[in-house]
Amino acid sequence: MTSLNGKVALITGAASGLGKAIAELYAKHGASVAIADINQQAADAVAAAINAAGGKAIGVAMDVTSEDAVNTGTDRVIATFGRLDILVSNAGVQIVSPIVDFKFADWKKMLAIHLDGGFLTTKAALKHMYQDDGAGNSRGGIVIYMGSVHSHEASVLKAPYVTAKHGLLGLARTLAKEGAPHNVRSHVICPGFVRTPLVEKQIPEQAQELGISEAEVIKNVMLKNTVDGVFTTVDDIAQTALYLATFPSAALTGQSIVVSHGWFMQ
Repeated sequence: MTSLNGKVALITGAASGLGKAIAELYAKHGASVAIADINQQAADAVAAAINAAGGKAIGVAMDVTSEDAVNTGTDRVIATFGRLDILVSNAGVQIVSPIVDFKFADWKKMLAIHLDGGFLTTKAALKHMYQDDGAGNSRGGIVIYMGSVHSHEASVLKAPYVTAKHGLLGLARTLAKEGAPHNVRSHVICPGFVRTPLVEKQIPEQAQELGISEAEVIKNVMLKNTVDGVFTTVDDIAQTALYLATFPSAALTGQSIVVSHGWFMQ
């Protein structure tokens, strides 16, 4: 059985969706998990459920666009669990609109959450992952970014999302090179469409914007290019995150793993 015993993971956007599923799976495999989310109450509720099931978790209030909030939240994880081994930078939102109508404020919000959030949480985590382990080596760690098929492929109505998810590839690849001497690895998980609250919200929005039915959005937009017409599941992504967190070497560092039922192949 894959084990994360003794490991500590900080997962952003973990009060729901993919982040929650990853946190729950990590906890089942022995990790102590920090449920970081802008919604403190929701984060605490997820942590309480994990603790009730026999795991170890805390809720952490974290606005990933605020350097102070990220640093304070990360420091709380260290104060509680004593270390940080895994960062899953997962927090994200979606706003759909054609470029010609996209509000600049919404563009900046999207890039701040996805890109600034990835950078700030990484910087905060590395301060601990780079620390000496007492034997002359860095403690090391693993940073996993939640990318998307849109890290490789564009879709209409999603200019800032596509831009941000492409940008995470650059951040991960740079970290793979800078982090290697410190035993830090980086990965990008690139899901296809998963029926999380973020995706459910898009279905009626895209139907209205494209002038088609919600059923057509699902069949002809979201699942059109999959090999089997099936949504990727939260468990698919959580299992991938577990695989990357327990992979025994740096052979996959700097790589993106596409989990999309064949929507995008590389």
